Amino acid sequence: MTNIGILGAGRVGTNLVGKRSAAGHDVTIGSRNPEDAAARTSGLAPRIAFADVRTTARTTDIMINATPGDSSLERLTDLRAELAGKILIDVSNATDDDADGLPGGLCYPDSSLSEKLQAALPDTHVVKTLNTMLFMVMAAPEILSTPPTAYLSGDDEHVKKTVTGLLGDLGWQPERIEDLGDITTARATEAMILIVPHILRRNGFTPFAVSLAR
Repeated sequence: MTNIGILGAGRVGTNLVGKRSAAGHDVTIGSRNPEDAAARTSGLAPRIAFADVRTTARTTDIMINATPGDSSLERLTDLRAELAGKILIDVSNATDDDADGLPGGLCYPDSSLSEKLQAALPDTHVVKTLNTMLFMVMAAPEILSTPPTAYLSGDDEHVKKTVTGLLGDLGWQPERIEDLGDITTARATEAMILIVPHILRRNGFTPFAVSLAR
């Protein structure tokens, strides 16, 4: 059993809660307003706790960054001490929004949010994954008729194996997890977000993933 913290109580973070809890993990949702988060997600799943962001980072073993990508770097840099020695799974994309609220451009076009987080948090193991799909696919890859791909980027091979196991708890089969290499490869998957708004404008929020076909 692993104690997992999820930073962010929006639809991405809350979508990841149920299967984590069902797999036997204790899950804490970290929010700026934990009471409001608890009220909005009442009855979501057992074994769920709510706390402020700093307490969540300090008391859990593995963190999932589900905060808005354009502000993640500032938010998580402030938690450097609490995140030291821990795994940080980054599922966010750092984008500037267009007028319709959909992603319009990358905040870090020559880098990536995950690279920025790894540089700002040198004592934390940052792994990028699950950022190339709509949020509902993250915890339910089986809802797509074509098996989707979960890409993986990170500097520590042992840590990536741990994250691969956690992806398995969400229903991801090993053959659908593509390890791209070190954390610099996250800039490739983060750039994939640029195709997403065009698909959403044509098809709405129909579940999909940007996947590798073989």
